[in-house]
Amino acid sequence: MHPPDEPVALIIDDDDVFRARLSRAFRTRGWAVWEAPDAEQALILIAEHRPDLVLVDLKMPGREGLDLIPDLRRMEPESVILVLTGYGSIATTLAATKLGADHYLSKPADVDQILAVYEMVCEGNDSAEAIPASVPSLARVEWEHIQRVLTDCHGNISQAARLLGIHRRSLQRKLSKYPPGQ
Repeated sequence: MHPPDEPVALIIDDDDVFRARLSRAFRTRGWAVWEAPDAEQALILIAEHRPDLVLVDLKMPGREGLDLIPDLRRMEPESVILVLTGYGSIATTLAATKLGADHYLSKPADVDQILAVYEMVCEGNDSAEAIPASVPSLARVEWEHIQRVLTDCHGNISQAARLLGIHRRSLQRKLSKYPPGQ
């Protein structure tokens, strides 16, 4: 278990690398962290560990984050639920908050941004202006969108190129470059 005064976070994300990076960052800040790659594991962990903070990826294989939010809220009404996604839109933001999420952050979000939102929600401050916004560059957003489409196509470059409306060789050139900074 964890010490009673140690805050607890549950990170629900199918991206193993992102989940592990966030977990390490939370642990260095004194949090107990539990990780779930999918909805089923998340429901088991929330019942066992009663987290203070739940981070939910919006787009996951199987049961998606939006579908999971009502169950998380019902099982642990006091938890702060933050939705993380690479697909930020007004419609999904409204849907997430209607279903019980406390706030919504676009990926890539770092632990400092997440903790700033967590503190804001805990203090009852709903003002989005209280959080310093860091806007990713257009190149970064494009790169992340390409990565998500490629993941959805299970690495099939030809299929991803068709969905993106670009030539396969153009997509291969874009993929050969390093991801742009923010």
